[in-house]
Amino acid sequence: MSSYGKILKQAQRMQQQAEEVQAALATRTVEATSGGGAVKVVAKCDGSVVSIKLDPQAVNPADTQLLEDMILSATNQALNQAKEIANAEMGKVTSGFNLGGLMG
Repeated sequence: MSSYGKILKQAQRMQQQAEEVQAALATRTVEATSGGGAVKVVAKCDGSVVSIKLDPQAVNPADTQLLEDMILSATNQALNQAKEIANAEMGKVTSGFNLGGLMG
């Protein structure tokens, strides 16, 4: 088989593995909290937010800014965790891709 044929097979295999990893990431979740657990955010590793839970004690109509900040903080933490996991898992798929002499 020619070098090009081997590279093509390798690319097809990598694409299939990437699709499998993306499907798995769409079901994997991470959780982050802020305000000592007053706000809990669950996100999927595909970058979507699944849920936001608030401790009723954290809801103070006189200080909505603090609650907004806690929600934002927990959401960003969860999404960052999800992104790190997604990048690590996708990196495993692409790490073995060898372009042979095409790049040299």
